[in-house]
Amino acid sequence: MKIFKKLVSTGLIVCMTAAGLPFSAQARIVATEEITAPAVSTQSASRATVNQFLARDDVRQAMLGQGVSAQAAQERVAAMSDSEVAQLAGRIDQAPAGGDVLGILFTVFIVLLVTDIMGLTKVFPFTRSVR
Repeated sequence: MKIFKKLVSTGLIVCMTAAGLPFSAQARIVATEEITAPAVSTQSASRATVNQFLARDDVRQAMLGQGVSAQAAQERVAAMSDSEVAQLAGRIDQAPAGGDVLGILFTVFIVLLVTDIMGLTKVFPFTRSVR
């Protein structure tokens, strides 16, 4: 018990001493370009990844098999928010080469379906708009 008390008191002494030490902070003015430049480059890279994926022949054939034209898919990607495009680009990057194309096409189909139901577009004839 004496050893335990000695260890705890030694630890507390070290912690209390360290808590009293001054910490330094630095501040400077940051330009808007410095903050937005990485975000803009990431956004454009995500859009480029998705557009390159949609430009592939096998993807176009699979989309046509689902009844979605490549032009409509590219218009949908252009209408997506930056976070949605980044999420879709991440799924494309995670997909195995030549593998889970069906999953990505399913994601595009779901996005198209939801926008149809919300009344933003009219791609599928079997949906009714909420509006």
